[in-house]
Amino acid sequence: MTDWLLPFVTALAAGVLSSWGVGGGTLLLVAMTLLLGVEQLEAQAINLLFFLPTAGAGLFFHRKNGLLDRQVWRQAALPGAAVSLAAALAAAAVDTGLLRKPFGLFLLWTAAKLVWDEIADKEETDPQDMLVVRMIRKFIPVHNEYRSDH
Repeated sequence: MTDWLLPFVTALAAGVLSSWGVGGGTLLLVAMTLLLGVEQLEAQAINLLFFLPTAGAGLFFHRKNGLLDRQVWRQAALPGAAVSLAAALAAAAVDTGLLRKPFGLFLLWTAAKLVWDEIADKEETDPQDMLVVRMIRKFIPVHNEYRSDH
């Protein structure tokens, strides 16, 4: 009778977190695979379907509020789509058991870092100082004057 309750609460929590921009999709993946017994590839597909309206709404409102830099968007869209497709094909070709543990460890490390930084009252890192941002900027040039104040 209450079989719908856990999936409903999970989707609601994921939707709220997604609207705040803090990783509702991650919660959805973990909850579906660990709590609801959904297979990894099926959970990923559901997560992508869940993400589409969230991304569409975010894109609409960012554009409406003038927060979308068209030059950066044009430079990032095609390479981002190509890398996403390649990663999806690679993930489908690899045994999900091989991906589950590293992904779980990554999630635990990320959560621990967020909690540790909050406890230590550490100031936020400037994105320009992050290794990932520097690596991406090598492939997707963004002019140095670009700084989002939004």
